[in-house]
Amino acid sequence: MMPTRHEQILSFAALVQWTGALRLWQGQALSLDAHHSFVFAAGAGFRVPMGTGVSLMPLKHPHDAAVHARSVAVASGHPFVAGIGPGGIDFQRNIAGAAYGSQLKAVREYVTAMRGLLDGEEVDLDGEHFTAHDVLPPLPTPPVEIGLGVLRPAMARLAGEIADVAITWLTPASYIRDVIVPAIEEGAKEAGRPLPRLVAMVPMYVAQPDRDPTRIVLQSNAGHLMLPHYVDMLTRSGIEIDPQQPVETVKRLISGGAFLTGDPEDLGRQIGEFHAAGVDEVVINLTGVAASYGPQTALSEIESILGSAGGEATP
Repeated sequence: MMPTRHEQILSFAALVQWTGALRLWQGQALSLDAHHSFVFAAGAGFRVPMGTGVSLMPLKHPHDAAVHARSVAVASGHPFVAGIGPGGIDFQRNIAGAAYGSQLKAVREYVTAMRGLLDGEEVDLDGEHFTAHDVLPPLPTPPVEIGLGVLRPAMARLAGEIADVAITWLTPASYIRDVIVPAIEEGAKEAGRPLPRLVAMVPMYVAQPDRDPTRIVLQSNAGHLMLPHYVDMLTRSGIEIDPQQPVETVKRLISGGAFLTGDPEDLGRQIGEFHAAGVDEVVINLTGVAASYGPQTALSEIESILGSAGGEATP
């Protein structure tokens, strides 16, 4: 869910604090800035690890992104995962006036500037897409990890080369195992650096007889299914997306393992498949449930899934 009042994040932050969950995640928020909500939660006493998966680059200069990320780390007292991504081509045009000439080069420049600033370096970058000549004042803070949203091999290789964390969304475990992980390994090997951690944000819901899968899945992912980079990734994973056949598309998403459903035990087993595929952290995403039945229902289901997953996932 995208909070419309900062208070709405508190129940989810409390769940992380009081259960075996590892981290509280928020995607790109359009109503309230996610970093502000995180700081609000920390100020309310819920000082838990947090991360964004992912913030869209056209909305923030790397300097602003670094300051926001560092602010959350200071407020929470924990390392913060600053996940970023370029967003879709149309979104880039709408916000920045033009699409990035090269998605990979834009991401590389953004991470270079952001990493340098967070490390206390004087950044001197005149890139094709971003310019930064600046240094942040020193400030004792927990580490900030920079994450990249990855869907396809080229971005996964780049994540292996320059990121601390690679973050997937709506990607089946089999695709992660066969495509994403090898590409990350290739990038890390070429750069001579350790593998970044791999985080999978996985949409799911607990199956119940009166629930309409099409409604829940589309409440969560209708926007993604219209974006070419998501359609391409899903096609590569063997899932055909047809906007004219939403019911069939939803069935394919579920049967193909991109969107999980079942009872809590089934979901716990399916989460285990992501770990077996090489994922370090699975994010339980119940956006469709929250949108269809409210955040309290989503919270209850997250707790039941966490119990079945052995605490190896995060909301």
